[in-house]
Amino acid sequence: MRGSRLPAGPGGYGERMPPAPLRIGLVSPYSVTLPGGVQAQVLDLARVLRRMGHEARVLAPCDGPPPTTFVTPLGNSIPTAANGSVAPLAPDPACTLRTMRALRDEQFDVLHLHEPYVPGPTHTAMVLDVAPMVGTFHAAGTSASYKYLRPSIAHFAPRLDVKCVVSQDAAKLVNSFFPDDYELLFNGVDLEPYRRTEPFKASGPTILFCGRHEPRKGLDVLLEAMSRLPATVTCWVASDGPDTARLRSLHAGDQRIQWLGRLSDPEKIARLRGASVFCAPSLHGESFGVVLLEAMAAGTPIVSSDLPGYVHVARPELDAEVVAAGDVDALAAALRRVLFEPAVAARLSEAGRRRVTEFSMDRLAEEYVERYHRAIALRAGKESTRSRARRVVGRMMNRLAPKLGPHPGQKRSS
Repeated sequence: MRGSRLPAGPGGYGERMPPAPLRIGLVSPYSVTLPGGVQAQVLDLARVLRRMGHEARVLAPCDGPPPTTFVTPLGNSIPTAANGSVAPLAPDPACTLRTMRALRDEQFDVLHLHEPYVPGPTHTAMVLDVAPMVGTFHAAGTSASYKYLRPSIAHFAPRLDVKCVVSQDAAKLVNSFFPDDYELLFNGVDLEPYRRTEPFKASGPTILFCGRHEPRKGLDVLLEAMSRLPATVTCWVASDGPDTARLRSLHAGDQRIQWLGRLSDPEKIARLRGASVFCAPSLHGESFGVVLLEAMAAGTPIVSSDLPGYVHVARPELDAEVVAAGDVDALAAALRRVLFEPAVAARLSEAGRRRVTEFSMDRLAEEYVERYHRAIALRAGKESTRSRARRVVGRMMNRLAPKLGPHPGQKRSS
């Protein structure tokens, strides 16, 4: 399905026709109504693909109403411990049946599975194998699903036509269980919302933290570093998590710390643009620094820990002030430099704006569209297998549909 060459009239010959729009199903195992790096990547990629003219839909668990019209909800998630955090997964039978029904109804040209080996919708889609598939692996560190579901995953893994990883750390993890050829791509950020959002007005030097309140994110370290900073410095703490109550109680006497709770995307962008510095003090488990890209897009200087997933994005001494993870004194010193040395802040802000263009979601979407077409081409000789699989899924869904009720968004007939 690559663009063909046809005469171009007076302008000459050999110009490539633009490829026809694709029906793309982006499948996430994580609830897209809850904050998370993978969820943000899936939703933003779908938005950009739709701007490019493709019919992109997101299939994912949703805890509440879908966040946008192009999301097909697959049911509520179940909090599941994973890699030092809690992942909102939906490995239950009801979600499996909804996934089967959505794949039957939508008839996608290609599926893009984010974390295809995680239990839930992506694994179901891989098992059914009803369309060409591109898989993207985000996780780094450890993976319980890789360990305990290894035999099942190994059986179905060859069904992925193209396999991508977002970082060297992600490649290291998945290769340690399932050695294969993985293409290294990047995570992206949609720059357009940052261009049109007005900054939130801060009253003085302000640090922004935005991440789940759990030990691996290093919020403890940042709040301790606040005790080494002048009284004029404010710290905006966005989001929440299992450590919120403990940390709020521990630092209740410090009026400089403002607890913002969960922010909408526009609120987060406005705060990013209004902050003097963005701090990412994570201790471990970061595959790729998407939050750093967001800060760069906002033009906000960055202070981060030296995790491999971070320094791949924000290079030390070039794009960010980088300190050893967990070092309170070093973190406080770096924050002080950015907050009170205008030349340092200006240099980092300008470097970040240049750097983030290399990670634009528009560029990433073009890379994936090329891989979607490649996956389709690889499957061209296997159409009979796909058709047979679709017929099997169709028959199963016809039998199971009465138990599921109407498709999400449809009204039950009277």
